[in-house]
Amino acid sequence: MSINESTAHHKILVVDDEEDLLELVRYTLAKEGHSITCVDTGEKAIDSVQRKLPNLIVLDLMLPGIDGLEVCRRLKRDSKTRDVPIIMLTAKSEERDVITGLDGGADDYITKPFSPRVLLARVKSLLRRKDVELRSLQETTIQIRDLIIHPGRHEVTLQGNELKLTYTEFALLQFLAKRPGWAYTRSQIVDAVKGEDYPVTERSVDVQVAGLRKKLGVFGSNIETVRGVGYRFRA
Repeated sequence: MSINESTAHHKILVVDDEEDLLELVRYTLAKEGHSITCVDTGEKAIDSVQRKLPNLIVLDLMLPGIDGLEVCRRLKRDSKTRDVPIIMLTAKSEERDVITGLDGGADDYITKPFSPRVLLARVKSLLRRKDVELRSLQETTIQIRDLIIHPGRHEVTLQGNELKLTYTEFALLQFLAKRPGWAYTRSQIVDAVKGEDYPVTERSVDVQVAGLRKKLGVFGSNIETVRGVGYRFRA
C-alpha cells in the first residue's frame, strides 16, 4: 500500500493493516480538517515518523512484522519522537493487553470495534492536552542571573545580547540550566540532548561543553566539570 495523504490542521499518522478500518479512520479524521498519513506496517510507520514528525499517531497493536507495541517502544525511546502522543488500537480488551500497551508508552487506547465519535473524542482530547503542554513549555523561560533561555523561541541572551548557538549547544545549555547544582553524567546528557546537527556521543559531550563555554565567555565558568561524574551548572 502506498502512503495516502489528505489536507491540513494537525498531522496524524494512522497505522493499521486492515484497509477498511484504515479508510474509516482516515475519513473520520480528515473530515475534521486534519492532515492524514496512512501506512499498513510497523516498518513503514517508523520510516514515516522519521521523515515527517506527526502531531499524533493512531497505531494498531497487531501488525505484520514489527508489531504496534514494538513500534511504540522504539518511538518512545527516541528523544526526537518520544513526545508524540500515541493512541493504540487493539482487538484485545483483556486488562493485561491494555496494561502492556500503556506500559509500552501508549498515551491512550481504543478497543475494536469502536465508533468514529469515540475515536474523534479521544483524538481531540489528546491533541488538546498536548497543545496545552506545548504552550506551557514554550512560555517557560529559564533565567540564571544575566542568562535568559527562551525554549519556545530557541533563543539565549546573555546580558541582553543574543548568543548564536547550534541546536546541540542550545539543548545542552537548557538541560543543565533547568536544575542548577545537579550533576549529570555524560550518558545522561547524551540521552537528553541528541543533537540534529552533531552526532552526540559521550566523548563528544566534552567538545560541545568546551564550545558552549567559549560562546558564554566569562559566564561559561558556571558550567562546572564534576570529576568522576560529568557536568553541572553552578547554582
